[in-house]
Amino acid sequence: MPSIAIPCLRYRDTPAAIDWLCEVFGFACQVAVPGIDGAIAHAQLTLGDGMIMLGSVSDEGEYGKVLVQPDEIKGRQTQTVYLQVNDADRVCERARNAGAIILQEPSDTEFGSRGFMCRDLEGHVWNVGTYDPWKPEDLFATNS
Repeated sequence: MPSIAIPCLRYRDTPAAIDWLCEVFGFACQVAVPGIDGAIAHAQLTLGDGMIMLGSVSDEGEYGKVLVQPDEIKGRQTQTVYLQVNDADRVCERARNAGAIILQEPSDTEFGSRGFMCRDLEGHVWNVGTYDPWKPEDLFATNS
């Protein structure tokens, strides 16, 4: 089996985050393991052939000791998630209507894709666009 990279995110209100991500970006909740006091110990959301994993914020264990939430570091990020979509404008409007902060309005890139950037309800930054990284020939064909 090949290696696969899967982004992992933590949320204070993970059930609300799951609902939001499914409604706005079109993820499907594959599994959500309940934790203590309404927390989610582990969740897997799928979109096409991709997946993200979520969990509730916790200071327990080594994992909880190395992660902070965006609001704890003035909204800064150490990484973001790129989400490939067919219609960036439509997804941007859904995100805006669902309370996302749009950091970059939809725009065309020099290599022929269209995308935008937003913060979700807990401040995680999402880059959303039509660029399909599985088709790199598209990138090189427009830059030649």
